[in-house]
Amino acid sequence: MARTSEPGRSVGSRLFEVLFAFRPGRSRLTLAELTRATGLPHPTVRRLVLELVEAGALDRAPDGGFTVGIRIWQLGTLAPLSVPLRSVALPFMDDLHTALRQHVQLAVLDGTEAVLVERISAGNAVDLISRVGGRLPLHSSGVGKILLAHAGPDLVDRVIEKGLTAHTPRTLTQPAQLHQALEECRRTGVAVVREETTPGVDSTATRVMNADGEVVAALSVVVGSGSVDLRTLRPAVVAAGLAVSRGLGWQPSAGVRQGDG
Repeated sequence: MARTSEPGRSVGSRLFEVLFAFRPGRSRLTLAELTRATGLPHPTVRRLVLELVEAGALDRAPDGGFTVGIRIWQLGTLAPLSVPLRSVALPFMDDLHTALRQHVQLAVLDGTEAVLVERISAGNAVDLISRVGGRLPLHSSGVGKILLAHAGPDLVDRVIEKGLTAHTPRTLTQPAQLHQALEECRRTGVAVVREETTPGVDSTATRVMNADGEVVAALSVVVGSGSVDLRTLRPAVVAAGLAVSRGLGWQPSAGVRQGDG
C-alpha cells in the first residue's frame, strides 16, 4: 500500500479517516468539516474526497457537501453478522414492540462501544438521542453491559482504563460496582439500567447467542423512568432474546460461552 509523506501513515488509513468522519447526525459534511473532523491538511482531504467521489464511495450533494455513496452502502449490507442477525431478530423485535409499545433495539459490540444495528421505535415512548448506527457506552447502557459482561476480562480492563464516564449522577463509575453489575449480567443473562446513560431513560436488556453459544448481540426495551416496572418486562425480553438466538442456530445444550479476552 502506498505511503503518504507522514511517517507511519498510509493512503488507505487516511481514506478510512475521511469515510469514518461520517456518522449518525453527521451524514452530510463539507470539505471544511471533513478537514476539522480528520485533522488532515485541507489539500489532502480535498484530494482524498475527490478520489472517493470518483470511486462512488462518496456522493457530492447539490449544496457542495458530501454524503456516503451507494457503493459503501452496498458493501455494508454484506457484513456477515448484521445481515442474518437483523433478519432473524426483526420479527421478534416487532412482536415486543407490538406487545409493549416501547422502543426495542438491537446492538452489537464494536471496540469499546455498542453499535445499534436495528431499532423499532414507539411514537409515544420516551425521546432517545441515539439512533441506528449510533454508539452507546458499554459501562452504562443496558445493551452495553450485556455485551461487556460476555466479552471477557481484557475488554473490561480496557473500558475501565479508558475511564468510566459519569453520563448521569446514576452512572456506575467505580470499577468494583461495574464488576458486580457485570457478574449479575453473566449470571442472569439480563441487564437492568436506570438512568445511567440518559436522565429519564431506563432499559432492560438480554443476550443473543449464536450456534456456538457466543454472545453476538444484545436486545433491549427502552422506557421512560418510572413509566413501567422493569421487572414486568424481563420475561418478554428474555423470551425474545432466546427466540432470536434459536434463529441463529443456538440450542440450550450449547450453553453460553463467556469471553476469554
